[in-house]
Amino acid sequence: MVKPTGMREAHAHVFQLGRSMSMVDLSACASQQEMLDRLGEAAGTRPGMPVLAHGARPEGFADPGWPGLDALEASCAGAAVWAWCFDHHALLASRAALRAARLDEDSPDPDGGVLERDAAGLLNGVCKEAAALTVWEAAPEPSMDERVRLVRSALERLSALGFAEVHDLKAQPWLPEVVSELDRAGELACDLVLWPLVEHLGSVAATRGEWESRRVRMGGGKIFVDGTLNSRTAWMTAPYADGSPAHPSGMALMTEAEIDRAFAACADAGVPLAAHAIGDAAVRAVLDGVERADAGRPHRIEHAEFVDEADVERFVRLGAVASVQPCHLLADIEALERAVPDRLDRVLPLRDLIDAGCVPGRIDGAGVVFGSDVPIVRADPKDSIQAAVRRTRVGCDRVIGAGQAISEGEAWACFG
Repeated sequence: MVKPTGMREAHAHVFQLGRSMSMVDLSACASQQEMLDRLGEAAGTRPGMPVLAHGARPEGFADPGWPGLDALEASCAGAAVWAWCFDHHALLASRAALRAARLDEDSPDPDGGVLERDAAGLLNGVCKEAAALTVWEAAPEPSMDERVRLVRSALERLSALGFAEVHDLKAQPWLPEVVSELDRAGELACDLVLWPLVEHLGSVAATRGEWESRRVRMGGGKIFVDGTLNSRTAWMTAPYADGSPAHPSGMALMTEAEIDRAFAACADAGVPLAAHAIGDAAVRAVLDGVERADAGRPHRIEHAEFVDEADVERFVRLGAVASVQPCHLLADIEALERAVPDRLDRVLPLRDLIDAGCVPGRIDGAGVVFGSDVPIVRADPKDSIQAAVRRTRVGCDRVIGAGQAISEGEAWACFG
């Protein structure tokens, strides 16, 4: 089937994509040592400069796991290093980066985050969830002029892949001004739908009259209800096979009351809510929130990588949109087999959702829409087609949840 044009990329991070294009790419590293060599090469090329990297896949390494902090220091000669896991929910930070974030051996875990430690109780450089964000905030930020350039470049790349409309699912408060400037200059390569975090929703919504246009508009507010599978912080209804003792079933990043307040904030702004929810417990918590709130708006559940069988029909009944990224399956095979070997049939249950009545490509309620979460993974739509239809990587003989496969025509329709 020929790839359609004018598609919708339903879950992207535009500025982060632009920024990632100038960062060290670790996605092809097959071992801890390859990752260290790549970071060391970058540190040696620009001595004294910070090293910003992305795309690490420690679950896919031949020796799974993050390299130790001492090994990182030896490879990078003391440089300030921020190296993101590809899912952007964990990163490896050097001692200089930890110092820049004012973290040391005596620092407690922040609320909703984890500072991992070695057997001696010392920081090992791995930071998860809120801790990762705290450390990243200490990294140098691009200027406003650089932001404009990075956003322009990112949208040009997405347009070249066939996308006419892009939804930014964590739009920075300054992003409306930047994309409006590009729009007025005739340099906007794609239509934009912006979903700022709920805590920024009021201030961004108050300025809609200054930046909304035919090509740029507000989508709604965004929250994070759990973490990710690779970090074992996705909130599950049952423990992981290899979960941490502290969080055997992942992490709930919001309480029921906090979820309800987020729905209320979106209602006040007259927009729907989009909730990051990867684990089946997180998905259920959001659906419960939709049920308690006004279900008349097309609220979205982003990722929905696990959905309990009992919750599938609720998407249709509540008019919720399953905004999923099948392409993640291609990278997650090893992690899924280790973490949830007994629940692989609940991974990305696309067949169940569509058979229950969720319409491929429908974004205004009870639909299934595809995105990539770029730059978490690349935005090439063929990756999601491969995952949704064949449920495995090219050349891989391990299939995840074969009964949840959908047809190629249904998969392309999910891109709108």
